[in-house]
Amino acid sequence: MPKYTKADILRKAKEENVAYVRLQFTDILGTIKAVEISVVQLEDALDNKIIFDGSSVEGFVRIKEADMVLHPDLSTWLILDFEDSTYGKVARLICDIYTSYGKPFQGDPRYILKKQIKAMKDLGFASLDVGFEPEFFLFKLDEDGKPTLNAVDEGSYFDLSPLDGGENIRREIALELEKIGFEIQTVHHEVARGQEEINFRFAHVLEACDNVQTFKQVVKVIARKRGYYATFMPKPIAGINGSGMHTNCSIADKDGNNLFYDPEDPMKLSLLCRKWISGIIKHSRGFAAITNPTINSYKRLIPGYEAPCYICWSDANRSSMIRIPASRGRGTRTELRNVDGTANPYLALAVILASGLDGIAHIKEKDLVPPVYDNIFTLTREQRESMGILNMPENLKDAMKELKSDKLMYQTLGDHCFTKYCEAKDIEWEQYRSIVTEYEIKKYL
Repeated sequence: MPKYTKADILRKAKEENVAYVRLQFTDILGTIKAVEISVVQLEDALDNKIIFDGSSVEGFVRIKEADMVLHPDLSTWLILDFEDSTYGKVARLICDIYTSYGKPFQGDPRYILKKQIKAMKDLGFASLDVGFEPEFFLFKLDEDGKPTLNAVDEGSYFDLSPLDGGENIRREIALELEKIGFEIQTVHHEVARGQEEINFRFAHVLEACDNVQTFKQVVKVIARKRGYYATFMPKPIAGINGSGMHTNCSIADKDGNNLFYDPEDPMKLSLLCRKWISGIIKHSRGFAAITNPTINSYKRLIPGYEAPCYICWSDANRSSMIRIPASRGRGTRTELRNVDGTANPYLALAVILASGLDGIAHIKEKDLVPPVYDNIFTLTREQRESMGILNMPENLKDAMKELKSDKLMYQTLGDHCFTKYCEAKDIEWEQYRSIVTEYEIKKYL
């Protein structure tokens, strides 16, 4: 992550002909928000003098507590070359949210993640490295510019043109990402028609979450410029694979050594790693409403489409919720496969990190969760339960019940965020269950 001073940013803004600056932040539901200012106000922004109305943002504060202050993180300065520069370039700074009394806002998702990072460092660990694997669909627009469910192509896994009609758009997105500093690793068509995947290099957890929010912006902007619509919705089309955001994690010490790796262990995994896995499994039902936060998320987590429905781990089994990729040494990591792209990345990593640390601190070696090598999709419910393998929640209502009963989730999110998040998701479920769907009309009318 680059280190910029206030003077550096003011100089770069002038040299690059920046006209506007977006002061970005993320609400509790994961939506990117921004206050846009003229470059003449940039110095005020860097001095933390820009105020906005927090009562208008989902999950923030009430009218009487409305004034919130933006504190830009100088290391996130970025010129958005992919944006229209007709009237001068656009830059962005990702901000932390403070109250008008100069205190960090307890409901700021970025602050909630920072608290867990501090808890990790207090235990003696230097960093959590995170690599996201976001999948998305490209759909055509209709004559009014509205998205349809007509995919950009009929391709499948690793296909090339002419079957893969999204190849050029995908490449353009990757090139734009490289221009703004992303290190792109793999770019390919996914399993379903119109489904794409672009993977970029891992980073320390806070930077990784900032990056994935930027990634989503770039994908959507470039797709729209080319006359298509990009969506990270987990299951836009029934009967084909949905989109996930596999989340790879490893913990390092101050010298950069991967603490999940143990060359003496038969699986090359450290005791620390096994405790981390056991903690995540222990809390996975509790954090599902954060990592899989929408009604639609649970349409993806069903058997038959390679998405994890069952809570277990393996170093060789792609039907498990946590997979250990083959790479060892620096590349040893846990791949959490249930997460999807509608998750707020800051909150998702906060609860994942809290769960892993809980396992490290409190799970004894004799209580470690063993790996599973059977194809879980072929087992009956009775067989799975006899092995101690639970299901992921089957809908948002069940996930919310689990969230509300997990004390660690409440402690991690804090009273403000936990309460506001539960209120928003309870309303979402009530709205959904009152709707009469096309399926019901066809089935029962």
